[in-house]
Amino acid sequence: MATDPVCYTEVDEESATQKTTYKGQTYYFCTASCRKKFEEKPEKYTKLGPGFKFDPGMTC
Repeated sequence: MATDPVCYTEVDEESATQKTTYKGQTYYFCTASCRKKFEEKPEKYTKLGPGFKFDPGMTC
């Protein structure tokens, strides 16, 4: 299982219909809305390092 980098929903890579590649890595999404948010600002969702706290406002 992969984790949607926008809303943190678990996504099955085998059946995922929404995915994109950024800097050589494939990211999987639960909805087209999450994929679109990621593609607009991928650096926002790929630079979540140690100490990141989940924001309940980060939803689909």
